Amino acid sequence: MADQSCYSPSFKKPCDVLRMRRKRARSEVLSRGAAATSGSAGTSIRPFSPGPLLNPQTRAGAQAKRRNPFANIENTYSSPKKRNRAENPEEWRTSLSAVCEGENPAVPWRGEKLFRGDNTQPEEVLSLSEDQSLFEEDVFEVEKSTPILKSPGAPDVRSESQPEVCGEYPADWSLKTRVLITSPQSFAWAEHLKAQEEAQGLSLHCRAEYTPLPQNIQDPRSCAELRCGFQQCLQYWQHPSLPWLSLFPRIGAKRSFSDKSTPWAQDTALQQSLMSEWSVSLTSLYSLLKAKLCPYFYLCSYQFTVLFRAAGLSGAKGISALLSPTTRGLREAIKAEGIEFSLPLLEEKRKSKENSSSHSNDSQLTDGNEQSSTLTYEYDDKEEEDEVEEEEDDDECFSWLKEMGVQDKIKKPDALSIKLRKEHNEVRVDHRPESVVLVEGSNTFTLINFLINCKSLVAAAGPQAGLPPTLLAPTAFRGATLHTLKARSVNVKTQVRTGFQDVCSLEVTGPIMPHALHTLSQLLRPAQRGDFSMAIYTHEPTAVLNVPVTRPAESDGQSNVLEELSRCGLQQHTVQQLMEQATLGKSALRHLNMRDYSYSWRS
Repeated sequence: MADQSCYSPSFKKPCDVLRMRRKRARSEVLSRGAAATSGSAGTSIRPFSPGPLLNPQTRAGAQAKRRNPFANIENTYSSPKKRNRAENPEEWRTSLSAVCEGENPAVPWRGEKLFRGDNTQPEEVLSLSEDQSLFEEDVFEVEKSTPILKSPGAPDVRSESQPEVCGEYPADWSLKTRVLITSPQSFAWAEHLKAQEEAQGLSLHCRAEYTPLPQNIQDPRSCAELRCGFQQCLQYWQHPSLPWLSLFPRIGAKRSFSDKSTPWAQDTALQQSLMSEWSVSLTSLYSLLKAKLCPYFYLCSYQFTVLFRAAGLSGAKGISALLSPTTRGLREAIKAEGIEFSLPLLEEKRKSKENSSSHSNDSQLTDGNEQSSTLTYEYDDKEEEDEVEEEEDDDECFSWLKEMGVQDKIKKPDALSIKLRKEHNEVRVDHRPESVVLVEGSNTFTLINFLINCKSLVAAAGPQAGLPPTLLAPTAFRGATLHTLKARSVNVKTQVRTGFQDVCSLEVTGPIMPHALHTLSQLLRPAQRGDFSMAIYTHEPTAVLNVPVTRPAESDGQSNVLEELSRCGLQQHTVQQLMEQATLGKSALRHLNMRDYSYSWRS
């Protein structure tokens, strides 16, 4: 009896509920079909949802369309406005043209802002009101045959001029460890060079000759000039050369030297022999640089990297050298040798602060020019005066401690800690990009002598102990060995929205110098039909070598410089690019893309 009292006669199981719903749906369909055939044969039946009309002659007996619960009278076909557009399409087109010509149409419009990706000012663009969306089917068909709707004063977005074609990218003076090139076109032309093509490429490199490429390359794999040029651009010169050791990079290269044989580490005579040969090679390189037979070269030690450039490159009047990263001890040693140098990034920061302070103090502009002109020359004197004043302040601080009789209880800092505290501004830039040193003119020759005689140039302990720095150059010099960059092409498949797409890649590894990167891009331009992308991996300690020099060369002498550097062993286009003043600053190129023979890059 207790169970019967809890029993409810209206309770139904879920399966019974679903069965009743299906039965009710079938009965509604049959009733609608019967009503359509009997009474309303001449009228069109359409459910209250967006979609085409349900004609009883064509849809008789078919299942009725399900009602849209989010539909309203404005976004359905039964709306008077949509019905008018469907019945009179010519009137709707004329109203659209009237809006484009600036007339007042009968259709309401509202103004919107159109923003672009190039940070330009927003343009005023007209669009339909909210109840007349452009994404509706009826309006979209008309929009295909009409221009973009805009106000009379706004420029046409579709007729906007194309961006300017950039045929060159800025020079990058940093050293690269790897370049990965991808393109939809195949790199089969860079594979399996013939013995004759390899020999011709080596001969052209040693003779500093370049074969012009044809303008249109139909089949890159059968183009001998392209394959020989590719072999030629992979060559570089290095000293010293030890086949079982990779001598680049040198900064932080413990893995490449671990578990390798270093017989000179404990042999003093062998170390002296290596250093004497290295000194001859360095002197030969500087002589070639001075005679403008070598455009530039790199000196890579275990602590820093030095870039020597010939006169006229990167906008410099004479020979210039950039050394980075440096420490306060190294800068003091260079100064002790009488070498004049500057810190470009710190000077640029100081000048920007001076300009900002001069703009803020407009009332003191009368004597501002005289102070700015003498500020550079009096900078060292002011530093010395500040040090003397700080020493006097410290003496006064300890004098009153003596008067109070507590000088024994308080520990006085030693001279070394006081000196480090006073010179924290100089020490804190050590091993940072701001510590880059610029040496110009005849001081570069003194810098060569300093590097030859500098004992700290070679590591005294560790895996690189006793090994001279690595010299890298695009042209031959005394004691140099010819090396080839490693190149490998791979065809891979990348996943896209609809499936997989074939992508061809070419990987080049080794110490890639600026001329090799530019020459390689010039070869890829016709070979890949102006469509490729480069992922560039930079040796980070050398990224700061893109800092501009302080005294740019005059524009009148650029033509003379190009003639003087015609025998440096590089192509004329490459020399022209390297002559431009550096603009990348502390950064380096990370990605280089070419689309439709136009460059775009990211640093």
